[in-house]
Amino acid sequence: MIFTFGILHGANDLELIERIEHNKQFSFLKILLAYIILVVVSVVLFYKIPLLALLIFILVSAFHFGEQHWQDVLKGCNKIISGLFQFNYGILILTALFYFNSPEVKDIIYKIAHVTIAENYFFYFLIATFSFYIFLSFIIIKNSATFKFKILEQTFYIFILCLIFKVASLLLGFAIYFIFWHSIPSLHDQIKFLYGSYTFANFKKYFKSAFVYWIISLIGVFILYTLSKDMVIFDALFFSFLASITFPHFIIILKMYKN
Repeated sequence: MIFTFGILHGANDLELIERIEHNKQFSFLKILLAYIILVVVSVVLFYKIPLLALLIFILVSAFHFGEQHWQDVLKGCNKIISGLFQFNYGILILTALFYFNSPEVKDIIYKIAHVTIAENYFFYFLIATFSFYIFLSFIIIKNSATFKFKILEQTFYIFILCLIFKVASLLLGFAIYFIFWHSIPSLHDQIKFLYGSYTFANFKKYFKSAFVYWIISLIGVFILYTLSKDMVIFDALFFSFLASITFPHFIIILKMYKN
């Protein structure tokens, strides 16, 4: 699932940034060079200061997930409150994933950053983020009638996700959320932004445009897999790889929604 829709949803970033910056005098090569530099910087950061890089990755991913999921619903809301809510929603999902798979997560964090985290910390983070989720929800409900019904539905889905995270492995639980709650909806938004509407014909255009970058990403994952000697090391390298391509993707999608 990650190799198909998961990687594909971030494989067309260069076309997106070309569309966003179409009025500015940036050539394709300049955009590509900037993208590659950002990826390389994130890789170096993971190599030199892995704990900081991992923390930034989690925070960036949290806002990215929350923004994609809620940006339509929260239009017209206070920007600070909506931004906090989006960020907290993403943190809540990730914290739930970490809590229900804490032994695997501890191993990966140790492999990446050489830091050991007590398992009860994940529980405390989960309670804190869920409490803040409820608090922010009550604030937004006062200013948005549609949000009242949406929040009930989405809270139900959070409990469904917790059940999935509990019975699935870390990678499978992440994949289910990443594909069905994030990647496919994000593909829908990107296609609408690029081509005006979501149709199968426009999906084929998107796929054709993203195909080369998708294949390059798959080759990169395959190289990581062949270099790793056990699954824990592969998980660590794989999440580091996802982080490296997430940083530029996050910036581009942020710009897309602003447009």
